[in-house]
Amino acid sequence: MADDMGSTVPRRQLGRALRELRTEARMTLDGAAEAMQCSRQKMWRIETGLGPVRALDVKAMCELYGAMPDLAGALTALAAETKAKGWWHSYGDAVPDWFELYVGLESAASRLREYEDTLVPGLLQTRAYARGVYQHRSRISPDEREQLVEVRLQRQALLERRLPPAPLFEVILSEAVMLRVVGDSATMVEQLRHLLNVGRFPHVSIRVLPLTAGLHFGAVAGPFVMLDFPLRNRVVPEPSVIYSESLTGALYLDRAEELAIYEEVWASLTSLALDEQQSRQLINKIIGEVHHG
Repeated sequence: MADDMGSTVPRRQLGRALRELRTEARMTLDGAAEAMQCSRQKMWRIETGLGPVRALDVKAMCELYGAMPDLAGALTALAAETKAKGWWHSYGDAVPDWFELYVGLESAASRLREYEDTLVPGLLQTRAYARGVYQHRSRISPDEREQLVEVRLQRQALLERRLPPAPLFEVILSEAVMLRVVGDSATMVEQLRHLLNVGRFPHVSIRVLPLTAGLHFGAVAGPFVMLDFPLRNRVVPEPSVIYSESLTGALYLDRAEELAIYEEVWASLTSLALDEQQSRQLINKIIGEVHHG
């Protein structure tokens, strides 16, 4: 049945945002339900993302909680997306970019598994490397570029979080990521050393998939992140999400059959990747080559 209700991603994000607004407005679930003239059960279902939500209800809840007009607009637009099947979030659409959907998911996850074959993942980028990445976005001003770099760096605090505990972060990087120079060689050396440092965290695993592995399942799938969520006294566990980003939007997948395919891709990648120790040795070797290149 759950599959008929569309993607859970926009519903969960909407529920999370509405719960935060209600808490900030210092209202109980019962108080809000009474003001909305609906059952406590309905409010609870909306906040836990258990079903599609009507834009009309979201608009009324935003008014009740005194949400800022632009946030209310974004959440109302998001409500219209809660019936979508596989959910494609197009940037600059009705739901604006600043409404950081992915960041909300990322900070709620208990485990992140990321495969990258092009760039160092955002959570592991240094400032200089992130600047180099955004250098190629010609449509944005230098100020906007700096802001994007800043947001990216702030997200990294997630890896050092104490409460709730930082998520397990497992990364598999294609060797090509290390060899592709972003910025200049000094930027790359700093970036590769940063990978070695972060890789020492007990909850972080960074492994390299050597180019000698040839054509593999991951090369066909392309870069993706798998997010798993904690049970945290929920009746219905939040399903895992596959996130795949492109220049103009992002795809969120959470249906059982889609997750099963990506679990196969991940199993294939882990069987081909070097172990952590071998990966460190290879990164060190590349640092030496870049340094003296």
